[in-house]
Amino acid sequence: MGKEKKDKRKKKTRKVSKKRLNKVLRAGLSGLAGAVAVTAVHETVRQFYPNAPRMDILGMRAIAKGMRYAGQTPPDPEKLHAWSMVGDIISNGLYYSLVGTGKKAFWRGSLLGAAAGVGGVILPGPMGLGTSPSSRTRQTQALTIGYYLLAGVVAGGVAKLLRKVKV
Repeated sequence: MGKEKKDKRKKKTRKVSKKRLNKVLRAGLSGLAGAVAVTAVHETVRQFYPNAPRMDILGMRAIAKGMRYAGQTPPDPEKLHAWSMVGDIISNGLYYSLVGTGKKAFWRGSLLGAAAGVGGVILPGPMGLGTSPSSRTRQTQALTIGYYLLAGVVAGGVAKLLRKVKV
């Protein structure tokens, strides 16, 4: 009887671990989807629309400012842009992974996305990164909020889809 109990506990432990793994995987994949969505929209629209938000410039400024603070010389603009894109994917991926951590993913994604968009409009100025990349016009502000809201909805959709998939 003791061995039977041990076997049941082992199975239960595996089941919990698999559940936890699925939850982490779902959160990570939904976060990555949201991050890729917001970055792709930013990078595509900025090529065609002069009033598009330039979150890439904010990222470049943040990296350069941090490097200067640390006594380092920032790299050339092309390399700085690449670093900014990688940083955007990582930071936005971590942020949007919060969407896939539970139920009501669309609501959570919408709220987190809207909050990120409002933060993208309000925070750069006080952070010393300038305001024009994300809020030079009302259209730029609306697009900034809209991009991040879209990313939250994408993350929510992926999370909801992944809840239905059994791994």
